[in-house]
Amino acid sequence: MDKKRNDDNFLMKPKIDFAFKEIMTDEKARIGFLSAVLKLKPEEIKETYILNPYLDKVHEEDKLGILDVRILMNNDTEIDTEIQLSEMRIWTNRALFYAAKMFTDQIEQGQKYDVLKKCVSISILDFDLFKDQKEFYSSFHIREDTRNFLYTEKMEFHVIELPKLPEELKENSSDVELWAKFINAEREEFDMLAKQNPYIESAYKKLQIISQDKEKRLEYEAREKAIRDYNQSMYEAEQRGIEAGIEAGIEIGEQRGIETGIKNMAKIYQKFGQSYQAAIEAVQEEYPKVEESFIKTLVQEVYDLHHI
Repeated sequence: MDKKRNDDNFLMKPKIDFAFKEIMTDEKARIGFLSAVLKLKPEEIKETYILNPYLDKVHEEDKLGILDVRILMNNDTEIDTEIQLSEMRIWTNRALFYAAKMFTDQIEQGQKYDVLKKCVSISILDFDLFKDQKEFYSSFHIREDTRNFLYTEKMEFHVIELPKLPEELKENSSDVELWAKFINAEREEFDMLAKQNPYIESAYKKLQIISQDKEKRLEYEAREKAIRDYNQSMYEAEQRGIEAGIEAGIEIGEQRGIETGIKNMAKIYQKFGQSYQAAIEAVQEEYPKVEESFIKTLVQEVYDLHHI
């Protein structure tokens, strides 16, 4: 009985990309999300189609795969939305690469450039990308540096940084903030957000439906596990790198310490008029494991410096 009750209450997390992509199959939710992020009125969005219903793997080394949402809007704009939960410092390069690929993939040999549609990249990130900025939402266009006019409207980028979301919503919260809150939400927030926006309400209903679908739940849990395993492997690799760096640093530090110790001994012997050979013998006695040629080189540097 308890297990059945838990199953009935289970809800997927919208920020797991599998769940988000399933939510976006609901046309009303799709229109609401796009209108919020792109600052359009919902009625301006006449039609939308999902172009990539399956997992995409562009590179062989991309073990996790890309579960993005590619949408054609109004037959003149292609939009790629991707969620990234773990920090990726080169995210801007990645987003630019996929936006450029989305743009160039539209044209075939012999076609004219006027077939190219506008391309929009939407990144939903569960980490801070722009460390010195406080706002959770940013949009970028290609503009002239000083006079600020558009070079082209064919490409733009939108970034939502979930950790920067305000803890509490205000009465005049924007639609994009409501959507970001929904994507980042836990169970207790869904009802409140659904009441504030009819498009989010539709997304919430879709979330409830897919959460009770046994097959989709298995896919969701497999995807969640894959993301968790991938993030853990990346963390462990990073830790191994840090440990190796520390060991290398200790080794370098020890080497520099030995060099400093040898030179200091040589300076003392030189200061009190002791011969070069006497300094060599004293240093060898103090550092028996250090190669003789290395000791001679360092002591020679001290004695040569004195005669300059």
